Amino acid sequence: MFDFDLTSLVARAPAILIALALHEYAHARMAVWLGDPTPRWEGRLTINPLSHLDPIGTLMLIFGPFGWAKPVGVNPYNFRGNKQRGMMLVALAGPLMNVLLAIISVALFVGFGDVAEARPLLRSMIGINVGLAVFNLLPIPPLDGSKVLAGLLPSRNQGWLRQLEQYGPILLLVLVFFPALSNVIFWPLYEALYNVVFPVGIAIGQIIF
Repeated sequence: MFDFDLTSLVARAPAILIALALHEYAHARMAVWLGDPTPRWEGRLTINPLSHLDPIGTLMLIFGPFGWAKPVGVNPYNFRGNKQRGMMLVALAGPLMNVLLAIISVALFVGFGDVAEARPLLRSMIGINVGLAVFNLLPIPPLDGSKVLAGLLPSRNQGWLRQLEQYGPILLLVLVFFPALSNVIFWPLYEALYNVVFPVGIAIGQIIF
């Protein structure tokens, strides 16, 4: 997944820009839809990558095994209805956008896979978006998955999750830099999601093209 030849880097760079920008845009759009104007005020309700990218996090994702974008500022007290459920929906919107982008990329590969210039970009779009969706849905703070889990758990059962927040960054570093652990946790989930995304994208591509 992490090749460093020039062709791979050229394909990975635009794929990462698209994946990260639309991931963060989805967070912002969901928050605004739920009634919070904060992302609009902070200029995050856009697909312009420059509004979302963290320079170091983007370079890390291009050249290394992980990276990050600027988190979207959200004020749940502005949400209509249940605040906890609102945070869950905002958190879920980003990974779901990546799943959608992966499916679209597979469908486009059906139509344009014979175009040599398109293949590296579409392959990168598929792999990066599946990877971002899986990684962000891990229930480790501060990843989106921890907020999704918080939205599903009753408030009385969330004490351990709040305590986990102080150890979240350490757990992420262990997961990223210890391949044996990634092989047990990340890659099986990656393969499972890929095995869903790929046939769905193929079916859509065959209908369209």
